[in-house]
Amino acid sequence: MRHHLTFLIALSLATLTLATLTLAADKPAAVDKEEGFVSLFDGKTLDGWTPQDKSMADAFTIDDGCILTHGAFTHLFYSGPVNDAKFKNFELRAEFKMGPTSNSGIFFHTENPGAKKKVEKGYECQICGDSFTKDPKKTGSLYDVEDVKESAAKDNEWSTYVIRVEGKHIVLIVNGKTTIDYTEPTPPNRKKGREGRVISSGTFALQAHDPVSKCWFRNIRVKVLPD
Repeated sequence: MRHHLTFLIALSLATLTLATLTLAADKPAAVDKEEGFVSLFDGKTLDGWTPQDKSMADAFTIDDGCILTHGAFTHLFYSGPVNDAKFKNFELRAEFKMGPTSNSGIFFHTENPGAKKKVEKGYECQICGDSFTKDPKKTGSLYDVEDVKESAAKDNEWSTYVIRVEGKHIVLIVNGKTTIDYTEPTPPNRKKGREGRVISSGTFALQAHDPVSKCWFRNIRVKVLPD
């Protein structure tokens, strides 16, 4: 009887260990290693995200666990509960995939100006493949502030974007490559129409550029850094 009881206990422990390992394997390893990061997208709905113009909301849809941008020029703003949707110093991490001739972007320190108005506040982190020949500013650019001429990502492949802001210092990393290491001067020198591209605080936004451009986003998460 004692041997039988010992065997049952050992079997139970083995089963519990196997179940624990299985659960651990089901969780994305990348998320496990990112202490302090909080998800901004649940992978199922657009809860916590607000379209700039409700009449153009169909420019943003859920596609196989991703946010897909594919419509007329407009933006989708994070408006959820994380940090009351207001970020100053942070590290944002996201995965994205560009379709052929895609153009999109991730904005930070921005705000929703309302329907049919230009998004003037905040910086844009460019997403634009080499095959989109109409725009020479490629993926990894700090758009119209410090630009790169060759995309750091490839069409139809998943890539990673890291955007880190601490004080006046901005670092953009695409697929592990630092494309921008920029410190905002005082005062910032901005061309006409870009005066709002300065360090402040605000939320994030995704850009839909045109009906032909398709860009997928997933695993969007942020870590708030000390002021």
